[in-house]
Amino acid sequence: MSIPNPLSTCDLCDAFRHDNSGAFRVLPPVFRAYGGRLAFAGTVSTVKCHEDNTSVKAAVESPGYGRVLVVDGGGSLRHALVGGNLAAAAARNGWAGLVVDGCVRDAAELAVAQVGIRALALMPLPTDRHHAGHVDVPVQVQGVAVRPGDWLVADADGIVVMKIAPGP
Repeated sequence: MSIPNPLSTCDLCDAFRHDNSGAFRVLPPVFRAYGGRLAFAGTVSTVKCHEDNTSVKAAVESPGYGRVLVVDGGGSLRHALVGGNLAAAAARNGWAGLVVDGCVRDAAELAVAQVGIRALALMPLPTDRHHAGHVDVPVQVQGVAVRPGDWLVADADGIVVMKIAPGP
């Protein structure tokens, strides 16, 4: 099987269409794009939290090294887990993108942040910061398993996750 270069989610789906191993997964089409980069890819780091972005803030304020932060917010639509300040920190610290199974806020600021951002919806209400979440643990995003070290590719057509980084 030939891996497309540059990476395209459609081409990756074509290449892995017969994969039944679970190594290649596609996230459901429920995420909207909010960041300044439409397409992004990188090794996954994860945060699992519920309506508290303490661990998300800590992650994006640390070096990203071109990784993608996948935030399992349990699909909550009650509080925003990422806003303009955290998006700017992610861009400044070298994160390729953020995928939030939850909400974001500050749409205008997100749109100019040079980082890819996918989330379920906008919600102006921020979180409180009381409890750190779990970092770099396996998570479920809209029913799809995502693990630290997986490779994530996002573009205008969708989001795919695979066990290994595709080669040229």
